[in-house]
Amino acid sequence: PVSLQPYGGEYQLQGIMDLISVDLSEPYSIFTYRYFINNWPQLCYVAVQQQEGEAPPRDGADAAPRIVGTIVCKQDTHRGGAMRGYIAMLAVHHSMRKRGMGSKLVQLAVRAMHAGGCDEAVLETEVTNIGALRLYEGLGFVRDKRLHKYYLNGNDAFRLKVWFNIGTAPEDAGVGQGAGEPEVASAIE
Repeated sequence: PVSLQPYGGEYQLQGIMDLISVDLSEPYSIFTYRYFINNWPQLCYVAVQQQEGEAPPRDGADAAPRIVGTIVCKQDTHRGGAMRGYIAMLAVHHSMRKRGMGSKLVQLAVRAMHAGGCDEAVLETEVTNIGALRLYEGLGFVRDKRLHKYYLNGNDAFRLKVWFNIGTAPEDAGVGQGAGEPEVASAIE
C-alpha cells in the first residue's frame, strides 16, 4: 500500500532526492532541497510505499521509507502583492505512474497553498514533457508564457498557472468554479 503524507523530516530527504534526480532534467544540490523543505515543509508531500505487514516508521529512526512520489513547493509574495504558490519539483516513481498519484500530490500541495493564503500557483515544465502538461492542464492550470531556453539542456519551458480566486485571474483564463475555491479542486474529488 501507498500512503500520501506531509513531509515527515530529514529521514525522508535522501529518498526525495533520489527520486527527483532520476526524473527531472535539472541537477539540484542538497541546499536547494533544504531551502524548499525547511522553509515550507507544509507544502511538501511524499507518497510512501510500505511492504505488506510492515509497520510505517514512527520517527524514521528504524528504517527509511520507500518514497515513490513527492512534491516540493513554496509560497511567497509576488510582484503586485499577490501571494503565489510555486511547485518546484514533482516526481513519481516509474512503477507507480498512471495511477493518479501525481494528480493527488498536486492537489494536496495546491490545497495547502490556498489554505495558506495563496492567490495562485505556478510552475515550469519542459515544452516536450507531454505527460506533465496533460497532468497540470487536466487540473486546471493554463499556459501562461513560454520561456526560451529555460533549462540547462537548452529546452524551452512553459510557465503554467492556476488562479484560486476569480478576482485574481485574467478574464480569458477560464477560471470559473466557486469564488475562493482552488480551480484544481474540481479535478481532485
